[in-house]
Amino acid sequence: MIPDAKNLLELSGIETPLIGFYDVIDPEPFEPFAKPERCIFSCYKNWLKGESLIISEGNCSCPGGGYWVGGVMPGWAVKSMGTDRESREIFARSLNQREGFKSSDELMSKWLDNQKPYNIEKKYVVIGPLKDEQYDFLKTITFYVNPDQLSLLLLGAEYNNSYVTEYPAITSFGSGCGQIAALFKNFDPAIPKAVIGATDIAMREHLPPDILALTVNKPMFKQLCELDEESFLYKSFWRKLRKSRRKPDA
Repeated sequence: MIPDAKNLLELSGIETPLIGFYDVIDPEPFEPFAKPERCIFSCYKNWLKGESLIISEGNCSCPGGGYWVGGVMPGWAVKSMGTDRESREIFARSLNQREGFKSSDELMSKWLDNQKPYNIEKKYVVIGPLKDEQYDFLKTITFYVNPDQLSLLLLGAEYNNSYVTEYPAITSFGSGCGQIAALFKNFDPAIPKAVIGATDIAMREHLPPDILALTVNKPMFKQLCELDEESFLYKSFWRKLRKSRRKPDA
């Protein structure tokens, strides 16, 4: 059965559409498609209007996005490699010297070795609003939320967890597009997992300043949707917090 997020969204006050990451053979059911600028998150406003974007292997508006969703090394890195340098090393060095993400080029290269991209399984990746009839092809679901709502969802991620050494929700360095798919390759797909995202400063210009993301796999989505009347979602702390945020005339 497809999880029903209606109560979760209503009680949390989340009005932004949930965004799915799909791996499909036929993208037609997801039309209409937006044409992103260089960054795929330039389609954020298009997602809110019900549009999707489509990525195929080697065909992405953003070279970095094409690597993190598809595993295709940017063309400039391939062209620049010499007999003693691999394209990944060129990619790491150029990215780090331009953006300063790691303390050394070597560290950046090692990180790329350890964090693999998402490889398209079928033919296309589609990112856009959820479609129930395409649930079988869904890989992850992203909530775009304010800090209060993120706090609530993180409680939901911990709701069935008793460990203090294994965390259902994590945050990790990575590109915005990597955070919605590639990071999940490190986890058992049957275990509920969540990643705090939209922490990539290269893509945040496309989001409102008070919006962050929580991306979840399907088991975690099910867990969040099944929060019942015995959970914190229906209790006093959340009601008080929501009340404190209301405008005086509301």
